[in-house]
Amino acid sequence: MQDRTRLKTKSKPRKRNQVVDKAGGLRTDRHFVEALARGLELLACFRQRDGLLGNQELARRCGLAKSTVSRLTYTLTKLGYLIHVEEAGKYALGSATLSLASAMLGRLDIRKLARPLMQDLAEFSRCLISLSSRDRLSMVYVEVARSSEAAVTLSLDTGSRIQIANTAAGRAFLTAISAAQREHILEEIHDVAEPACWPGIETGVAKALQDVRSLGVCCSFGDWQKDINAIAVPVHPGSNLPPMAISCGGPAYSVSPEFLLDEVRPRLTGMVMMLEKAAGTDAVT
Repeated sequence: MQDRTRLKTKSKPRKRNQVVDKAGGLRTDRHFVEALARGLELLACFRQRDGLLGNQELARRCGLAKSTVSRLTYTLTKLGYLIHVEEAGKYALGSATLSLASAMLGRLDIRKLARPLMQDLAEFSRCLISLSSRDRLSMVYVEVARSSEAAVTLSLDTGSRIQIANTAAGRAFLTAISAAQREHILEEIHDVAEPACWPGIETGVAKALQDVRSLGVCCSFGDWQKDINAIAVPVHPGSNLPPMAISCGGPAYSVSPEFLLDEVRPRLTGMVMMLEKAAGTDAVT
């Protein structure tokens, strides 16, 4: 049966505080707390390589009025989620965010299990090996391994974000969730994607669903960035956590699709089978 990822044409994008009612119309979700969502989105504006951010830059990234951002940064500073650097008049993430991240990472037992296996694969392939988790329309690296002998590798590290729609890791995640969850994410991507890019995104996800059955991996050969090739496998981490992905990728001039599929693929899929068995989740795949 052919996979159906094509979306119906919508008159306008669904807002984040709207849900579809039984009649197929949109209504406001009364359980959605807009103020909380804005505060969390502001925290999500900080990236790994960011230094200090001011209210003006945060307003630009969030798409909110500067006055609203000022109130949010004040409140988050009071709660310890932000630190205000008075000399610069800007903000940095506070220790309270570290507590949240530590609590989350502490549940990822699969990181400890995966680390030595990922390093072994990195040494063999001379590629970047990553374990990533979904955050909205991105995949976030929670563990990486790179070869000690590779002269050139991808400059990505723990905390880096990549697109969910056209990366191998993102596609692997999309194949591991239910059809309903996948359609919801694709609707969100459709709402923000450039119209000219959408057909390629849709085709790529449909192909990933076929590839994961026929090859055991999902591929992205120049789809995310034209000079990067990668393959990935979904992995179920246990501890009631959603699926994740383990990927192997590198510069296209040194890492060919043939090498990834012929040499790396059996090792990558075997590694994921070992991890899921150790985590006790092999029965769900």
